[in-house]
Amino acid sequence: MGKPTGFLEQARQDRGYAPIEERLTHFKEFVQPLPEGDVREQGSRCMDCGIPFCHNGCPVNNQIPDWNHLTYLGEWEEAFENLHSTNNFPEFTGRVCPAPCEESCTLNLNTFVNPVTIKTIECAIVDKGRENGWLVPQPPESKTGKKVAVVGSGPAGMACAQQLARAGHDVTLFEKADRAGGLLRYGIPDFKMEKHLIDDRVAQMEAEGVTFQYNAHVGKNVSAKDLAAQYDAVVLSGGAENPRNLGDDVKGRDLNGVHFAMDFLPQQNKRNAGNKLPADQDILALGKNVIVIGGGDTGSDCIGTSTRQGAAIVRQFELFDRPPEGENKPLVWPDWPRKERVSTSQREVTATYGTDTEYEMVTTELTDDGNGNVAKIKGHRVKWVNKDGRMTPETVDTFEYDAELVLLAMGFVGPREDDALSDLGVDTMVKRDPLGRIPEAPADYKVTGTENVFAAGDMRRGQSLVVWAIREGRQCAQAVDAQLMGSSVLPR
Repeated sequence: MGKPTGFLEQARQDRGYAPIEERLTHFKEFVQPLPEGDVREQGSRCMDCGIPFCHNGCPVNNQIPDWNHLTYLGEWEEAFENLHSTNNFPEFTGRVCPAPCEESCTLNLNTFVNPVTIKTIECAIVDKGRENGWLVPQPPESKTGKKVAVVGSGPAGMACAQQLARAGHDVTLFEKADRAGGLLRYGIPDFKMEKHLIDDRVAQMEAEGVTFQYNAHVGKNVSAKDLAAQYDAVVLSGGAENPRNLGDDVKGRDLNGVHFAMDFLPQQNKRNAGNKLPADQDILALGKNVIVIGGGDTGSDCIGTSTRQGAAIVRQFELFDRPPEGENKPLVWPDWPRKERVSTSQREVTATYGTDTEYEMVTTELTDDGNGNVAKIKGHRVKWVNKDGRMTPETVDTFEYDAELVLLAMGFVGPREDDALSDLGVDTMVKRDPLGRIPEAPADYKVTGTENVFAAGDMRRGQSLVVWAIREGRQCAQAVDAQLMGSSVLPR
């Protein structure tokens, strides 16, 4: 390493945030980057640990010690190239990835030392590259004559399409929405990641030969069977869009004002992009008592958006118990630990309304205001106890809150089956497990029972992270290229 003693001399320093009262007035990013000198100092903290366990936590196999070292030396362009050798879109992961690499950092094994700010350095590298014009198209030197259709333009589809285009294939990317990006575009709020970042990558990919077709819903207005017949390979990367619903025993689910998170979040992103929504279809939190069911990232996105829209009050429910504040590092390191993680949106809600995420909450009923609209939410506060080796909820108390907007953010159970899969005659790519999750398809990314259909991303392995989607897209591209050409030099 450039400075073997850096981790002894420099404390961890990370990016800051704009004040809550300021950032709630808009939907733009509010993370405040570190000055260049501070980023270089943080790069010096990457220790000569022998075995870089950060690789264990990084799904895309980023060469983290290498570009930390280059950052410390001020070799920004070389760091930019190194970073892109494993990750097509580091500006996405540098903003929305939870950074499992930092949990695996060797420095994180010590309770009294904090890990390297890997995510911050990653974002600084790619942003500097964008500022300096290093983000340029990389068209292939020659064409193969092979045609590939990629269905779904989320991070998995975009990564797969870009890799295949750079290998010389003619790639068409089909997207059912009016713009590319999948959940990056219409799921993740703009205050976490602004969408011009996606637009810049689309422009790069178009210059590399990728053709984007929008408003093309494969399995609906575009035949999946025709794609399989007309293209040498088809990649399904449509995501896990089937949301988890309330149980059948919960009364009032069909009341007006009860919506899935992905009915609510895309609307605000579309408003920010200048789209006009029909007034009778607007889902807005303005002036309403909002309940968000689900304590994960999607739930946090809902509460952050609701707060910016001017909700009267926002409450967030989580089914399971509150995680511990910290982990037993010698026991769990270098794996991803279960511990309490308070999002920026949760801090905003607490500062604005004085509410905190409520754990161990089981919804039993949504009541009617007399006109078909939701008015209240009722349920049980529970305690999870171990009974005969199985965690079971026991009722401790009941709750009742006013609720004029209820948002369901309880995760996703798999891909849609009413479009591309049904059109291809594939009821499900692989057998689901008892929780509704989809185990990973075979290592060649081929959809079982087909000749030239592949799958990648959440559609293949179930709901996951953006960084996993990018890895899936890259590896699927390598598998497609190998089938089409007999072998492949694309990195996995």
